Amino acid sequence: MSPGPADAADTPAASGSGGIFSPPHLAATLTFTVVMFLTGFAALAVVPTLPTAARDLDGVSLFPVVAGCFVAAGLFGGVLGGHWADRSGARRPLALGMVLSVLTLLVSASSVSVWQLAAGRFVDGLAAGLVAVSVTTAIGQTYPEHLRPRMLALLSAGWVLPSLLGPPLAGLVVQWWSWRAVFYGLAALTALPAVALVLVLRRPVPHPSAGGPGAGGGPGVGQVPAERPPLLVAGLLSAGAALGQYGASAWDPRHLAAVAAGVVLLVGFAPRLLPRGTWRGARGLPVTVLLRGLTSGTYFAVEALVPLMLITERRVDAVVVGAAFTASAVLWAGASWVQGRVLQHVARHRLVTAGALVMAAAVALAVAGCSGGAPPVTAAAAMPLSAVGMGLLDPCVTVLSLGHSPPHRQGHTTSALQTNMNLGQVVVLALASAVLNACLAAGAGPLGGYRAAFALLLLPPLLVAALAVRARGD
Repeated sequence: MSPGPADAADTPAASGSGGIFSPPHLAATLTFTVVMFLTGFAALAVVPTLPTAARDLDGVSLFPVVAGCFVAAGLFGGVLGGHWADRSGARRPLALGMVLSVLTLLVSASSVSVWQLAAGRFVDGLAAGLVAVSVTTAIGQTYPEHLRPRMLALLSAGWVLPSLLGPPLAGLVVQWWSWRAVFYGLAALTALPAVALVLVLRRPVPHPSAGGPGAGGGPGVGQVPAERPPLLVAGLLSAGAALGQYGASAWDPRHLAAVAAGVVLLVGFAPRLLPRGTWRGARGLPVTVLLRGLTSGTYFAVEALVPLMLITERRVDAVVVGAAFTASAVLWAGASWVQGRVLQHVARHRLVTAGALVMAAAVALAVAGCSGGAPPVTAAAAMPLSAVGMGLLDPCVTVLSLGHSPPHRQGHTTSALQTNMNLGQVVVLALASAVLNACLAAGAGPLGGYRAAFALLLLPPLLVAALAVRARGD
């Protein structure tokens, strides 16, 4: 039997001048690229479809649960996938993540209730967490060191086309056919590369810590076994996040009890995965982790609630919402390029402040767009403008975080950033949803409820602008 990509990485040819498209790596390169392309396409096509699905399933009030389940499950999936890949190679978690991606699209497509849609999104979040962590690990285990940056760059480029095509195509399918067709179509597109991935990674992937490449799939002689991951903590955090999202959807005793249980779980277990002092904004690494949660939470809430308001209350076509998602992806990439090339000499913490103020301006547009006299495009513009702010500040937060971390702790820092990003998305969306539903319960009109929810979203970016100076390097 000829060696698979994981074995080919250990041959002399792999360590020579061959590139990522050389024969030893061609199968893995093509498969990983297609997987990430379809992952990006699915992620960017599904999100603008969800408001229409929630409306048709009579579950608009539970839309935050549908959106938040994905993030809550992704938190657990990332921890599980990273540990699994460290201990036994990336093949199995990556294959499982892709298979789950296909199954969950079918579950969502066939939804007869908003709860089935939420269950599909939860499993999709678990799959996304497995895939995201495992692909990065698989690259480290499959390619020699000098080829890894090229492969990572190729995967990043693979998100450009999905950002241009995914949202508008999904909008057209929803408008001309059905939101279910989006899920079924994505499942069909993802099925073939999922099978191909299982075949490409059919042999055990060498473990990089097992005495060098090709040494086997587990800790070698004299190696310290991988530390057991905080899976129980991650699982309880995911449960707390899901309970919080559900509880924010109404104001009866059952929902309030869910909120209380979610808060207890989050407050009790989140600090175990974050640097000490994160929630009080301690200088250095803790405040950068806090900034990531606040900014990601604001952006995620804008991306979830603005399309919901436009489709359910302002009766905007799904194509227009899809175009706003496309503009957001393109402008995020453009702003990120500007901060790295044009503004590279500006202090990173100053760019964080600037990006946060841009996000605050974007949220103000969303507030203004809730007025019946304002054109819907006012609120739609909040999405791409918020993406500009994220493109400016998000890379800077990462750079500042790594700068505050010793080399042997940078992996832990990356994990903390990812964890608080997910927590921020869940918590901020839950708070905004609670305000929205409280206003509706008090008799306020839907647009008034959205106006109050968006006004709440002004607070996180303004807090980030004030705290950014505490993240500056010495």
